[in-house]
Amino acid sequence: MSMFCYQCQETSKGTGCTIAGVCGKTAEVSDIQDLLLFVTKGIAVYNDLLRKEGKASKEADKFVVDALFISITNANFDFEAIKAKVKEGLSLKNKLASQLNTTQNLPDACTWNGDESEFMTKAKEVGVLHTKNEDIRSLKELIHYGIKGMAAYAEHAYNLDKTDDQIFSFMQHALAEITREDITIDELIPLALETGRYGVQVMALLDAANTGRFGNPEITEVNIGAGKNPGILISGHDLRDIEELLQQTEGTGVDVYTHSEMLPAHYYPQLKKYKHLVGNYGGAWWQQKEDFEAFNGPILFTTNCIVPPSRNASYLGKIFTTGAAGLDGARHIAERKPGQQKDFSEIIEMAKNSQPPRQIESGTIVGGFAHAQVMALADKVVDAVKSGAIRKFFVMAGCDGRMKSRSYYTDFAKALPNDTVIMTAGCAKYRYNKLPLGDIGGIPRVLDAGQCNDSYSLAVIALKLKEVFGLDDINQLPIAFNIAWYEQKAVIVLLALLHLGVKNIHLGPTLPGFLSPNVAKVLVDNFGIGGISTVDKDIEMFLAS
Repeated sequence: MSMFCYQCQETSKGTGCTIAGVCGKTAEVSDIQDLLLFVTKGIAVYNDLLRKEGKASKEADKFVVDALFISITNANFDFEAIKAKVKEGLSLKNKLASQLNTTQNLPDACTWNGDESEFMTKAKEVGVLHTKNEDIRSLKELIHYGIKGMAAYAEHAYNLDKTDDQIFSFMQHALAEITREDITIDELIPLALETGRYGVQVMALLDAANTGRFGNPEITEVNIGAGKNPGILISGHDLRDIEELLQQTEGTGVDVYTHSEMLPAHYYPQLKKYKHLVGNYGGAWWQQKEDFEAFNGPILFTTNCIVPPSRNASYLGKIFTTGAAGLDGARHIAERKPGQQKDFSEIIEMAKNSQPPRQIESGTIVGGFAHAQVMALADKVVDAVKSGAIRKFFVMAGCDGRMKSRSYYTDFAKALPNDTVIMTAGCAKYRYNKLPLGDIGGIPRVLDAGQCNDSYSLAVIALKLKEVFGLDDINQLPIAFNIAWYEQKAVIVLLALLHLGVKNIHLGPTLPGFLSPNVAKVLVDNFGIGGISTVDKDIEMFLAS
């Protein structure tokens, strides 16, 4: 086989991509990502040891987060940029080694120092299949993918000057643990649950960073049409990037539109105040080829969710990346220097010379139902539950994707009884957030909390309702979890929910390919994890429970 990767939901045949990634990455990019992760594990081992000596490196903390984020599905397809990160990691690894009092009995991830001519040979040796035992490999990758999701959230918080040494420490300790060849299943299972605990912590950190900088999200109607000015389309998740873009485009005659997971930027008071943040354009990430063709102006990717364009795509020369994102041939906007903003002048100049976006739809969608906003409506919500006006809440957070089977979630939303409410976060909402589902006594039947990390808000809301209703167990609430997953941020959300004690979560459209039969059985037996079947059968099952 040319490569092996099974970290996303759409992995080939549900078992693993072996020739090229369904996501669009080549075998060479997959291999160099594997090597980057191998080097990163070595850095994590060293910094874990240094932390015990009181000498942890902040440079290593940031490198580990960056490297993990770069390897998330659909984030970075730039072979040369990833190779440069490997070289940076090797240099940092040697620097850390020189600071340790002892370097005995260290794994290969620490001691290997090959030059560039050896990179691709070594990459073939250190990928996922390096771990031969299927169950050990499955648990290691479950933890690994959870930490990747954690890294994404830690990166966004870091960009807003919020850090937590406990999170850095755990991530590096966990990476060091899964590097061990002698680790057992009995050690890996509690480590997976511990990953969920820190998943809650990192999402709380990011929530505090976002709301501290931009205010609490509030109920907002977002325009989905197009204006008459040229525009910049910004995708991804990084709110500091969109803030700086809005500041630099103010008064230029260039409008800013959000795409996919950047939609919730409209809900924050300190971002929605910019009048040239005119709306959300298009749908979920996988629809970008059609959306970008119609947009006409330049596109900025701040994080993952890139679909590599075809060679004849009209927008091929209009793509910019920044942060962890990368695409061969795209222009990359460098990191901000201390005390300065990123320089978006090149993309702004391109926008000024572009045609306005072509209108592909019209109307508005409503969002902004994060925990502070829902708590402000708590009395109304509780009364609706007590009166029977709301029979059940359905948490349908998570990811969208290309598979035809994902139409299940649209059909599910349409078929839900009128006395039920959908709580959502992440791009899964694009399967139903434009449907005319109405409201219950003024409460919209789709409550959008925001980005995938805002699944934290849904957990906070559930815990508050548990308290209000005087229940002993979160699973006694009239809340069902029917979650769609795609990539590693959904994995950390799942582990976080398990840590909070949520049971009977249904996950679709397929269960992860990286779960071995035995590991899947552990999740089913202990947490009631299940898949999806048909809309009618699942609704009947959820309403009966």
